[in-house]
Amino acid sequence: ANRVLVGDITYLPIADGANMYLATVIDCFSRKLVGFAIANHMRTELVEEALENASHLRGGLDGAIFHSGHGSVYTSSQFQATCKRLGVAQSMGAVGTSADNSLAESFNAALKREVLKDAKTFANQLICRRDVFRWCVRYNTCRRHTWCGYQTPDEFESQAA
Repeated sequence: ANRVLVGDITYLPIADGANMYLATVIDCFSRKLVGFAIANHMRTELVEEALENASHLRGGLDGAIFHSGHGSVYTSSQFQATCKRLGVAQSMGAVGTSADNSLAESFNAALKREVLKDAKTFANQLICRRDVFRWCVRYNTCRRHTWCGYQTPDEFESQAA
């Protein structure tokens, strides 16, 4: 755990036409969502908050590799400084392809499929925050993964410890 992390941002459509944005940090070893942040903007502070939350949950990230796409929030000097301060080395996939970040992309697809179900949008920002937060908690504690031998990420990490 804590060696290789992946991250991404996905949009969450709201019925009034606005979007919320979710930034994630996932541990590749256990598939555990170790950090996330949700906001009504896509500024660098959003991905910084997700990485800071991961560092807090994990008791630090010194020596970890963080893989993401080439979005401007990840290539910004502000985010690079945050990574340096946390002891995290950045890694980025090829420009223009999401396949290099398939774990994060798969997470985003599962979230939208399982939370929105047949709906196209969240009713409002409050419901979006609530439903996404609840799903993120269940993702680590209840949702079984084939990668983890059909265990939850929390169970998988407990057994590996």
